[in-house]
Amino acid sequence: MRKILLLVVCLLMPAALVAQEDNDSTGYERDITLSEAIALARVQSVDAAVALNELKTAYWEYRTFRANLLPEVNFTGQLPNYNKSYSSYQNSDGSYTFVRNNTLGLSGELSIDQNIWLTGGKLSLTSSLDYVSQLGRGSYHQFMSVPVSLELTQPIFGVNTLKWDRRIEPVRYAEAKAKFISATEEVTMTTITYFFNLLLAKENLATARQNKENADRLYQVALAKRERGQISKNDLLQLKLNALQGQADVTAAESNLNAQMFQLRSFLGVSEQENLNPVLPEKVPEVDIHYDDVLGKALERNSFAQNIRRRQLEADYQVATAKGNMRSINLFASVGFTGQNKDLRPSYQNLLDNQIVQVGFTIPLLDWGKRRGQVQVAKSNRELEMSRIKQEQMNFNQNIFLLVANFNNQAQQLGIAEEADKIAEQRYNTSVQTFMIGRISTLDLNDAQNSKDEARQKHISELYYYWYYFYQIRSLTLWDFEQNRELEADFEAVVR
Repeated sequence: MRKILLLVVCLLMPAALVAQEDNDSTGYERDITLSEAIALARVQSVDAAVALNELKTAYWEYRTFRANLLPEVNFTGQLPNYNKSYSSYQNSDGSYTFVRNNTLGLSGELSIDQNIWLTGGKLSLTSSLDYVSQLGRGSYHQFMSVPVSLELTQPIFGVNTLKWDRRIEPVRYAEAKAKFISATEEVTMTTITYFFNLLLAKENLATARQNKENADRLYQVALAKRERGQISKNDLLQLKLNALQGQADVTAAESNLNAQMFQLRSFLGVSEQENLNPVLPEKVPEVDIHYDDVLGKALERNSFAQNIRRRQLEADYQVATAKGNMRSINLFASVGFTGQNKDLRPSYQNLLDNQIVQVGFTIPLLDWGKRRGQVQVAKSNRELEMSRIKQEQMNFNQNIFLLVANFNNQAQQLGIAEEADKIAEQRYNTSVQTFMIGRISTLDLNDAQNSKDEARQKHISELYYYWYYFYQIRSLTLWDFEQNRELEADFEAVVR
């Protein structure tokens, strides 16, 4: 009779646990693979949105730079300029009087401006018209036209900002594009972390429930054995403690599962009504990766390479700017024609020369070495930046070497962990059966259970590290070693 009751309890307990799980769950359950989670994260995650906005900012900065090299059409004017006021006027005898102004003025200028990147100057083709009308007593009006005028503004000896921009901005934009692809891979790495955290929490909960079920079953069997004197009271109490600990482990595992579920759902941007059920990846990409190949692709394609080049150019630009500030000479020249008349049409006839040449300069005669000091500071900063870049390059190469070594070792570690997981599971099942017939003690059974749990966790952890290292190498090289092709993106389509 006791054996029948024990059998009924063992059969009904799993069903009760499943019913309890269904009652506690909210929303609907959805299986999700690692590839599906990665695809969602690249579209819906906040990290992906941040990477996209950074790319858009860099794109429009580059577009602004390109626009500075193209002709620009501008219209400026004052429509109208009305002045009714008094102003002081000095007479020939030195006395002052106040005269009344009552004028209406209109002015407009149309210009086509072109920056000259080779010299750093600006060339403008302009056409302007001014009109002034004296109102009140003795009123009159006058037009003055400048039908065409060619103007040149040219700094001499100063730093050519446009020329430096032509060298720096393309590198900056290339860095931003490479950084966007790397950021996309980093989103994948974060997804892998959250996905395997949830997967491990799910496995821990399943393990805890299985252990609790076995602990309860073994405790019931132990009660029957105790009545027949086949087991000591100490072993019985140990099994009861195992059953209680099993219940506590289930509660803790459920809380951890809910926390990891919330973290992954929040990152992927999915509804809180979805209970994600992560599916253990059946296979991993089998690739053969070498350090020299990874380092070469990383130095060629990674944003770090563009970052180094940009910082070198910017340091050189700061030195050039400091040298250019030691003296300042600016040239302004204007060549054109002008005319004036009381009527509009005649003001464009009988034109006269309109030529202006100005050379302004600032040369410090005594500045106590301030400008030379600024040049030396810029040079020192450049040397400091070069030293930092050299150190960063060494660290970059070292990190890639260690990463490739870890990845190549990880395939072997994963195979060992997978085999150990199977063996530990078989050992535990054998230990349970052996304990049922009284051949081993509770200590041996607990040891088999702990080994099984640790082997399962180790298997999932090694699987996580394999995927994480794989995508970390992708993020550094911007290269898909599984498909043997470069990682690209349609940046024009992405930013629109």
